[in-house]
Amino acid sequence: MLGMPFHNIRNILKIVNLDCIQEVEVNWTLPVLAEFTPYLGQMRNLHRLILSDVDISHYISPEKKKEFVTQFTSQFLKLCYLQKLYMNSVSFLEGHLDQLLSCLKTSLKILAITNCVLLESDLRHLSKCPSIGQLKTLDLTGIRLANFSLVPLQVLLEKVAGTLEYLDLDDCGIVDSQVNTILPALSRCFELTTFSFRGNPVSMATLENLLCHTIRLDNLCLELYPAPRESYDAGGTLCRSRFAQLGAELMGRVRDLREPKRILFCTDYCSRCGNRSFYDLELDQCCC
Repeated sequence: MLGMPFHNIRNILKIVNLDCIQEVEVNWTLPVLAEFTPYLGQMRNLHRLILSDVDISHYISPEKKKEFVTQFTSQFLKLCYLQKLYMNSVSFLEGHLDQLLSCLKTSLKILAITNCVLLESDLRHLSKCPSIGQLKTLDLTGIRLANFSLVPLQVLLEKVAGTLEYLDLDDCGIVDSQVNTILPALSRCFELTTFSFRGNPVSMATLENLLCHTIRLDNLCLELYPAPRESYDAGGTLCRSRFAQLGAELMGRVRDLREPKRILFCTDYCSRCGNRSFYDLELDQCCC
């Protein structure tokens, strides 16, 4: 349904058996999404829902926004088989995540909330949601957490420790003082196969501590960490020789603790080419 005008979509929805639809991906503004809402509620066998680039007009009042959100999220009560929920750049979630979560009646396997603006209260509601207790994938890429307490994230990780296989906390702005909060819970996620923590401005000491806490996670196949903050100068420019030196030190210390299957230390995105440099066994620079 990507890119199609809604009047064309409506004509299709009127002639298909909505009970047969198992996957849907949409990227409309919130008013258009509201028009789609009655059809969503009839897709009772929906397993996978992707919402992307759902924007709100600046001319919509807060009251009208709340009405739209309530109308849309209420349809989740009817989705008895939903297991995979992806929401990327969905602007109506801020302050309203509890409305959506309270309407979920199934145990999700995959939850991806990426590049969205959330409040700290949204994170608290997420940690208390009964539908996330069996998560295999949690992706919070691009959710700015820098000024949040990460206690709700700690609670969430403790809740899903027995099932979680994929955890992505890329580009969340997590700083040194926050990391210790989640380490005990993270170290008990024994089913974890992939952990990505790139784009968070943490120090060499914090990375070393983080690596010590993942030592018992025997199922980890891929680990992605940020370049230490000491790899950058005061202006935020990457010093490649320093990054290579620190990457070698970190890799050496990891190997003193355990034998990693695949571990990468990655820089921030290059301002010119948009790629990251990374250190594996040696420095692999971006194309610039």
